[in-house]
Amino acid sequence: MTAELSIPTPTTEEDNVVHHHRRWQDYFTFSSDHKVIGIQYFVTGFIFYIIGGLLAEGIRTELATPDPDFVDPATYNSMFTMHGTIMIFLWIVPAGTGAFANYLLPLMIGARDMAFPKLNAVAFWIIPPTGLLLIASFFLGPAQAGWTSYPPLSLLTGKVGEGIWIMSLLLLGTSSILGGINFFTTILKMRVPSMSMMQMPLFCWAMLATSALMLIATPVLAGALILLSFDLLAGTSFFNPTGGGEPVVYQHMFWFYSHPAVYIMVLPFFGVISEVIPVHCRKPVFGYGAIAYSSMAISFLGLIVWAHHMFTSGTPPWLRMFFMITTMVIAVPTGIKIFGWLATMWGGKITLNTPMLFAMGFISTFVIGGITGVMLAAVPFDIHVHDTYFVVAHLHYVLFGGSVFGIYTGIYHWFPKVTGRHINDTWGKIHFVLTYIGFNVTFLPMHILGLQGMPRRIAMYAPEFQGLNQICTYGSYVLAISTVPFLVNAIWCAYKGEKAGDNPWNALTLEWQTTSPPEIENFEVLPVLTTGPYDYGDTERVEEPPKVFTNV
Repeated sequence: MTAELSIPTPTTEEDNVVHHHRRWQDYFTFSSDHKVIGIQYFVTGFIFYIIGGLLAEGIRTELATPDPDFVDPATYNSMFTMHGTIMIFLWIVPAGTGAFANYLLPLMIGARDMAFPKLNAVAFWIIPPTGLLLIASFFLGPAQAGWTSYPPLSLLTGKVGEGIWIMSLLLLGTSSILGGINFFTTILKMRVPSMSMMQMPLFCWAMLATSALMLIATPVLAGALILLSFDLLAGTSFFNPTGGGEPVVYQHMFWFYSHPAVYIMVLPFFGVISEVIPVHCRKPVFGYGAIAYSSMAISFLGLIVWAHHMFTSGTPPWLRMFFMITTMVIAVPTGIKIFGWLATMWGGKITLNTPMLFAMGFISTFVIGGITGVMLAAVPFDIHVHDTYFVVAHLHYVLFGGSVFGIYTGIYHWFPKVTGRHINDTWGKIHFVLTYIGFNVTFLPMHILGLQGMPRRIAMYAPEFQGLNQICTYGSYVLAISTVPFLVNAIWCAYKGEKAGDNPWNALTLEWQTTSPPEIENFEVLPVLTTGPYDYGDTERVEEPPKVFTNV
């Protein structure tokens, strides 16, 4: 497959408009343009993010007091199940592997589109009806077994809601596999001839590692869910202990996917941070090869750490030792990335604009999540805090402190490329401050709650935990409010913001070498690499610091 495709030459002014500009109606159609699909992924995912966030606020409101005075325990279980499922499978995964990868990959490697454009569109259009089906199940006897859906509990709740939950995840997994095929092929086969593997932007390396995980791990989850549906609807006993089944086998199959899924959710944003920091520090990235290969190392090691979720499930001691060691080892390639980012910032001409603030917020919060992850890798400590709020805090410092901070970093950085306009930097900083404060006030006290022994996934708790829970609830309200200035800023500036040039950050990767927003087929002629993606400091042009825009 070659990256060189012919571009139709317009013969009239009307033809030029048709072929080089998108209409707003195109974003509601079955489009095969990767840029349209990327925006469709993001807008759809953000809508589900708001829904999942409202469920989170309901959960935190219930947990403000020890008694079930906001919702009853059964409704709490349903809200908890839907919140986790929506945030993971309908927000973070579509935003990272769907929105950013679809929009940026072809532009970064000089391609006209993805390798399989129609398959790309199919992968997206699976998601909206599946998400609506999942939400509809909330009103039809919703699933109540949590986002992990462990049997035998999942076999004892409502069959309708649990069946819809299983079907929804199977469809979302299918979308993920289709996307992984497309990303993998596009990166390997669609690069411009002048771009070698070691000249790719680091985001491409991150997505290569992510795609491998999607293709290897997702079918295992599909197999587990199909067998679980047989137990639920056909009366088999694959995982049902009353018929001789083994629930722990489900846990192995579930976590063989769901721990790599953590890296599916985080690796794309490792790539985003690797793109943003060199641009806004005006300095070559430190350790390009180490950061690139560390993504592949995380992808490999991510497949052999799953049983650290099961240290209390009767795992033999020798097997516990193996998974404890591999879980600790996976911190090494992650540490290499963080060292590379900090070394890139050291001595650079740092511009403290909104994308850079969110990038630094990403590093600081993800490091806390990483440290607690190494703590949880130790078998004695994990047994002590298993199924407590310490694990809840760790999970959110990795996935919100990592993935969501990464999403916001990417939005503020590439907003001028996508819209052709600048987003207001002052309101962006307000958004960052509210998000950073709200996030840490919400989740930092949960470490203490966990060490004190408060169990997770329950609506009622001992009264001595109320004080810290109220702090967490107030923090969650601040975190919810932080979304408002972002939405107003983004929507307003997309239409009324100051117009951006093609390359307002003076960046060197190929997506900044075309128009903003890009034309339909990305480039008038296929670009030829004349510099590396992070060769800042070589000429007067690239030493100019990035601009900060504050006018609405």
